[in-house]
Amino acid sequence: MAQHFRLVASTALCLTVAACATDAEITEVSGGCVDAYTAQVCTWARTQGGTLLEVGATVPLASIENAPADDPMVWPPVAIAVVDIPEAARAQSGFAHLAMYWEAHGHPPGPYLTPHFDFHFYSIPSSERMAIGCDGHIKPAESPAAYATPDIPLPPDMAKLMGVDTLVGLCVPQMGMHALLVSEMESSETFRGTMVIGYNQGQPVFIEPMLTKTVLMEKKSFDLAIPEIPGIGAHPTKFHAEYDAAAQTYRFTFSAFAPSP
Repeated sequence: MAQHFRLVASTALCLTVAACATDAEITEVSGGCVDAYTAQVCTWARTQGGTLLEVGATVPLASIENAPADDPMVWPPVAIAVVDIPEAARAQSGFAHLAMYWEAHGHPPGPYLTPHFDFHFYSIPSSERMAIGCDGHIKPAESPAAYATPDIPLPPDMAKLMGVDTLVGLCVPQMGMHALLVSEMESSETFRGTMVIGYNQGQPVFIEPMLTKTVLMEKKSFDLAIPEIPGIGAHPTKFHAEYDAAAQTYRFTFSAFAPSP
């Protein structure tokens, strides 16, 4: 009889806790805002009862429109905005900060030689990102299915600027290696938007929506698939970009978080 009462009490407690978590207020917390081409890019997270629902960034259309058409190429590339992810969301999301880049002329390989933005959501602090080098050439032991970390030969003008003839694993100092969809790299068509997975010393360190200025200026909502990433810790499995016509902003949202294995 005592065991029966303990079982009933335990079941009731579990149901109560679950109900409390479901009924808890949804809260949005800010991670901060940084100026990017006359407007502010901000990070945020939405939580409910200690559970992370979403994490992401609000990107004003003005930041897209005002990106300079002829920005000179520098090496390594310099982020136009670096914004911390809210501290309360870092463990569950696997994200520590956002580094946003503008590629006025694009970059090799061919399908990516078009003006676009890189939105790198890093799992490491900004100080560690800035220390990333490309001398070790350690590629991931296993890339996501249908992805590869290519070795990219550079045209003479880029090679002279960068001091190397080939980007091994498409590695960029202060960024990391880039894993891209093989089908996109082999395509004769210019890309529009894709999800890139980034590495340092063979370990995944960023998830990157890479988006052309053209697709962002269409002012439409869209989704990008996040592949299964071998060796990654806690991370989101879904990405949605919602365009708000009234506010003239994009809201980049990551959700459906997988825990560390």
